[in-house]
Amino acid sequence: MAVDRVVVQRRTLRVLSAAQVLGGVGVGSAIAVGGLLAEDVSGSTELSGLTQTASVLGGAVAALPMARLMSRHGRRPGLVAGYVVAASGAVLMTAGAVLESFPLVLAGGLLLGSGTATNLQSRYAAADLADVAHRARALSVVVWATTIGVVLGPNLTGPGASVARALDLPVLTGPLLFSLVAFLVASVLLWVLLRPDPLLVARGIASDAGEEEHRHRSLAEALRVIRATPPALLAVLAVAVAHTVMVMVMVMTPVHMRHEGAELEVVGIVISVHVAGMYALSPVVGWLSDRAGRVAVLVLGNVVLLCAVLVAGRAQSHAVLGVGLVLLGVGWSCGLVAGSTLLSESVPVGSRASVQGAADFTMGMCGAVGGALAGVVIGLTGYGTLNALAGALALPMLVLAGLSHPAVRARRVGA
Repeated sequence: MAVDRVVVQRRTLRVLSAAQVLGGVGVGSAIAVGGLLAEDVSGSTELSGLTQTASVLGGAVAALPMARLMSRHGRRPGLVAGYVVAASGAVLMTAGAVLESFPLVLAGGLLLGSGTATNLQSRYAAADLADVAHRARALSVVVWATTIGVVLGPNLTGPGASVARALDLPVLTGPLLFSLVAFLVASVLLWVLLRPDPLLVARGIASDAGEEEHRHRSLAEALRVIRATPPALLAVLAVAVAHTVMVMVMVMTPVHMRHEGAELEVVGIVISVHVAGMYALSPVVGWLSDRAGRVAVLVLGNVVLLCAVLVAGRAQSHAVLGVGLVLLGVGWSCGLVAGSTLLSESVPVGSRASVQGAADFTMGMCGAVGGALAGVVIGLTGYGTLNALAGALALPMLVLAGLSHPAVRARRVGA
């Protein structure tokens, strides 16, 4: 039976967007209490950051088996599995709190990273059936839907505490119960409604057109495909650099603000506007990527990142620091939306899921390394130096993206 590509794409975007809201609630609720819970259970402030580190690493690692599952069976099973694993992480972290076991809390944080990985992988599903003129916008709509969840999630801490008390559980486990429910509902929603599967439909269309047959590729094979495809390599580098710069500065901003005497409420506001910068403007970034081109937006994104680290690194007030963090989020959004779109359209549909999984693994690992090194840098030299080092990553990426712009390449060929 023939499938109407436009109808399936519209349905796919609606289902993915709804699931993203739930996934965002799950991730946001867990992040809000993860560090505090780790500190309470371990009795150590120094160990409190390990939960977030474990979550970042878990997200990077989860990208690979999710990609393998999607490569073989389509987007739906992979995304559902990702949310189920994240739900099990919420259960494990809750058990760690009840049993006062830090290893269990840490293991739960590792599995919760799968929720972030699933949210990120959903953007690729939005692009599977999109036409080239609207591909970035389709991808950005799903990214934008995350805004609702990640903003709502941390605000459930109060109601979560009431639920935990009613169930005679540690107060900080309440938001984790919301995470559990959100992840499970999202998985059911995707399993029931994400039909037909957008990746399988895209493969059918490609097969009818005589394009490359589907074949799952290992991480090493996928990386070779990326290296052999210049636009794909540029896309992966751009996404990885944007993510690393963002993580380096973002994870240490609360520490820097606390050292400067900021109240927790002020820290929360600065991080909230940063998250808004990451997600809220993604439809604008998607529109611009479709109109001006993917590479042009990658150039813009790195310019914004450089402005962000300049403003944040030299900020003398919390308000100016907030501006820097908003710019940091917008620069990340440019890299993610334009880079992900460029990657999706640069490789054959038969290899797409494997390559996208390798790209997200690379992005996640770079972010984890950057976040770990950021703590060392700020401890040794300070927040200003940290921002300068982050800018040192964005500057060569700006040059590389600029040289890759079609207009620049055309002038170089004609010279």
